[in-house]
Amino acid sequence: MSDYAEPIERLIDEFRRLPGIGAKSAQRLAYSVLRRSREDAERLSRAIIEVKEKILYCSRCNNFSDRDPCHYCSNAARSSDTICVVEEPHDILSIEKTREYHGQYHVLHGVLSPINGVGPEELMLKNLLERLREGAVKEIILATNPNVEGEATAIYLARLLKPIGVKVSRIALGVPVGSDLEFADEVTMSKALEHRHEL
Repeated sequence: MSDYAEPIERLIDEFRRLPGIGAKSAQRLAYSVLRRSREDAERLSRAIIEVKEKILYCSRCNNFSDRDPCHYCSNAARSSDTICVVEEPHDILSIEKTREYHGQYHVLHGVLSPINGVGPEELMLKNLLERLREGAVKEIILATNPNVEGEATAIYLARLLKPIGVKVSRIALGVPVGSDLEFADEVTMSKALEHRHEL
């Protein structure tokens, strides 16, 4: 028999499914929802439903957006000759914080991970290759995380893209090995972009 009423237990279980939320955090979140007004709970549930109904993948870069193409791809002020390849949509925000990069993006929505059954087919690469066929792209910056999976993905992409005739570079100094781009500060990301190197 559970220590919680069934609706509370279900809410805690749902919060525990979120990344980075353990049992204690899930319990705190559930009790926080219980303490709030019904209107607050309805706003939260509407926001969750709305994000599921209105957010889509940009057809050019795979970023999450409420329009297609997204605001990065449709911004004429951004250079179309450079594409920065990232693992996840939130990695774009880390790069944008630097205010140093003015090109476009491509989001893979994952990294190569044979242990987890993620191969090249699971990465969102098709539209990147289509963009390269348009001929405007001169450089691809690989900004995958500096961990085993990120490095393997960068090496795979370099081998795939270099024969096409485009310059392929990798972010460098500043991002510590084993960390995620999501946690890098502006100076660290700025240095990483500034000191990228060709693969």
